[in-house]
Amino acid sequence: MLDTPRLKKLYKEIQTSIYYMIPEKWSSVYLYASITEKVYKIPIGEMFFYYFPKGILKKRPVNVYEIPGKFNIDEDIYMKLVKDLYNSIQKLREEYIKNNQKIWTSLTISIKDNNFEVEYNYDSIDDWNYSNDDRKVIWKYKYLGTDTAAFNRKERAVIQRYLSDNKLNNNNEEKYIETMYKKPIHKNILDYDKPDNPLEQNVIKKLEERKRKVNNQILASIDSRD
Repeated sequence: MLDTPRLKKLYKEIQTSIYYMIPEKWSSVYLYASITEKVYKIPIGEMFFYYFPKGILKKRPVNVYEIPGKFNIDEDIYMKLVKDLYNSIQKLREEYIKNNQKIWTSLTISIKDNNFEVEYNYDSIDDWNYSNDDRKVIWKYKYLGTDTAAFNRKERAVIQRYLSDNKLNNNNEEKYIETMYKKPIHKNILDYDKPDNPLEQNVIKKLEERKRKVNNQILASIDSRD
């Protein structure tokens, strides 16, 4: 397992980004990213992550791409954060290449119970007989603990085939785990008491403008009733 100061710095950078991007209290986070080289060795891939909101009752996981609509955050600004996070993950891969290590094709990042875990997978995605949609179904089943009843018939067939292929016991994986502070100090995108960078300030400005518009609409409604 590669262990360099640069790699640990990137892990902290990724942790901070994830904390900042989630606008509410949560109990766990699961992120998937893949990076492969296609034509002309240009890296391509995908990324998605889910978090479970904190609460007494079990809640459904929230998809990162639902956050702008759910919390009235400017989508363009938020997608810039998503892109920056994926760029940090790409830098992890570059660190492996720089140190002449075997190159992973995908990873899953889990943050739960004060532990930060990165699971690297070295399988060739192109050689794996599953589509991108199939892989996402399998990942949700494996990491989010989604009950099979929540999947449609086609997706359940994919999961069954995956289980029969013994992919859940795949040994072509490598894990990095570190214990995090119990109460890490991280701001999130809606915690904007002291903005310290242009991106935060831009988010604040847009949110405050939206709040003023809503208040004006309420006042106008009250006046019209009078």
